[in-house]
Amino acid sequence: MAEVFELFPTPVMRIPGLVSPVAAQALATRLAQAARVANQHSTQLAHTRILGPGDDVEIDAVVDQIGVHLQAFGHLLFGESLRWLVKEVWVNVLQAGGSQALHNHANCFASGVLYLTPSDSSACTVFTRSLGGNEFVFRNTNPGSASGPFCAEKWIAPQPQPGDLILFPSYLLHEVPVNQGAERVTLAFNAVPHRLDAWGYTVSFQS
Repeated sequence: MAEVFELFPTPVMRIPGLVSPVAAQALATRLAQAARVANQHSTQLAHTRILGPGDDVEIDAVVDQIGVHLQAFGHLLFGESLRWLVKEVWVNVLQAGGSQALHNHANCFASGVLYLTPSDSSACTVFTRSLGGNEFVFRNTNPGSASGPFCAEKWIAPQPQPGDLILFPSYLLHEVPVNQGAERVTLAFNAVPHRLDAWGYTVSFQS
């Protein structure tokens, strides 16, 4: 009997209904008004300034709810229950016709998106296989080929509901295609563990 091993998989964690739809909409209504930082790639996308711990009481309360899930996700990444800090939070407001360019997040280890409003199916978060790497350069993409976890170049996250959370490694490339629906508001964040220890060589990331 043949066996297939899913060698070195990349974790992505989805937590449905982290906050209630009512609470999510209230956050979206309040925070979307502060999204005045223009996106350099899309004129239909704007962001709030970067917020840190203590800058917004309601956001701090949401971060507290995220905490237990972030610790569980961090255990998948590093094999240990570490203390995690959500070091920065910002809100994205994506209008119809806007998109988010392919990118990843620097100077952090775990990132997340909390969806505050309904998202059109055209504007689901899309994760992309790393450009280059240790894989074959050739591709077999044609009408007769089937896309699966071992050969797919992209993965489209499930269509979210307001209040849903998704967590992913910060290095993972992701984007949002052109939004063909109504205004889409999300809360994004980056997090770091308090330290990493490699056989006694310890690096601290929190003061």
